[in-house]
Amino acid sequence: MRIAIDARELAGRPTGVGRYLAQILSAWGEIAGAHAHEFVLCAPSDVVTSALRRQLPDSLTASVVTASGSGTRWEQIALPRLVASAQADVLFAPGYTAPLLTSVPVVVTIHDVSFAAHPEWFSWREGLRRRVLTKFTARKAARVITVSDFSKQEIVRLLRLPQSRVEVIYSGVTTMETAPLPAVEDEEQSVLFVGSLFNRRHVPELLQGFEQLAARQPAARLDLVGDNRTNPFIDVTALVARSSARDRIRARPYVTDDELAALYRRARAFVFLSEYEGFAMTPLDALGAGTPIVLLSTDVAHEIYGAAAIYVPRPDPSLIADALERALFDETERARTLAAAPPQLERYSWRECAQRTLQVLLACARSR
Repeated sequence: MRIAIDARELAGRPTGVGRYLAQILSAWGEIAGAHAHEFVLCAPSDVVTSALRRQLPDSLTASVVTASGSGTRWEQIALPRLVASAQADVLFAPGYTAPLLTSVPVVVTIHDVSFAAHPEWFSWREGLRRRVLTKFTARKAARVITVSDFSKQEIVRLLRLPQSRVEVIYSGVTTMETAPLPAVEDEEQSVLFVGSLFNRRHVPELLQGFEQLAARQPAARLDLVGDNRTNPFIDVTALVARSSARDRIRARPYVTDDELAALYRRARAFVFLSEYEGFAMTPLDALGAGTPIVLLSTDVAHEIYGAAAIYVPRPDPSLIADALERALFDETERARTLAAAPPQLERYSWRECAQRTLQVLLACARSR
């Protein structure tokens, strides 16, 4: 079979969808069954082809094809032409939307439907584009993949799809590899947040909670890593600058993979206070690195992390401060969450994710 892939998200500085696709490609490289098929990565022509090729395992039969354009216009006009010229049997769209008119079956991954559940979190133009394109993509697709039972129920409810059309395939745990860490002060106790800054992730409340923690725990530090994509816009840089704990907070939009791995290894606690996610991979990566995690108490957080987390019932700064303090300094609480981690982590494997995704792609291609 020849499998075309919308590979736009692998370019530049890949985050959520890009890292999801990169991990699947890497796992396909280790699965013998994938070696019998050909993979065609499709991207806009301004994408550096060599950067995409670096994401391809040597063991895969794969190529990169490009066409001019960008955004929705490229997706709806150029991408179907690339798929047709590649004589693909199926198209894998890993990031919510896909061409509505294609000559082959489409398998799309819809990670969440926050844009439909909470349109107030998006600009009217972006929210409308996401709602319309995702809904029609889901209805046209041969199969929809999503990443949690919670997200499946939301897709069924908000996009009005039959349960049978939606397949739940959990993401995996990403192993963080890095060179030896540079020396740091022994007494430093670091809290880490990694993820795009959305309103639903309550970064202002996190900063307020950390202020309270810093006032009583002078060793506490906070690292924020993520591009600011809030809407309505929140000037997080200004909030940090005005914070009484500003000397102990470092906020950056992006770091290299090596820097990120070092941050995960140095962190003594990880915090992610999101009220709506499809899965949330970064807390899982932290847990896999042996770091206690602090989460907002939501249905999807309990589904994915179970007892292996410290939960905050609501985004109240004082509750956040207390939870961070337990994660950093309460050895009993830390031991409890880390002891609960192994059975949770066993549920998530990129190899299993890639294997099941490949099975869905092949089944849809054969039913053509």
